Amino acid sequence: MNFDENEPQSVREERFAAERAESRAARKAASLDSRGAHLGAAIVTVALILLTWYGKLVAVGVVSGVFLLWFTGALAWAYADGDHGRHALQRAYNVTFGWGDGF
Repeated sequence: MNFDENEPQSVREERFAAERAESRAARKAASLDSRGAHLGAAIVTVALILLTWYGKLVAVGVVSGVFLLWFTGALAWAYADGDHGRHALQRAYNVTFGWGDGF
């Protein structure tokens, strides 16, 4: 987003809106790679299974709740950004579990 101090505010707002729409369209058109998210979900699943195995049910509830809230917030953000349907779910899944790429 370039800034020209001499252009009128209305022109600047139109230009910014066009740039945001262009970046949103590019983001929607891009394919989503979920490899790292699958790894992150697998790690969380194994951790929840181990916590259940050792009888730490409160910890299972806390960890599950944190990830559920994280996913719900990411899904709300995706819907607010204009995504709907499967693409919104994929984006929320990648935001929630995409940290698995770091392993």
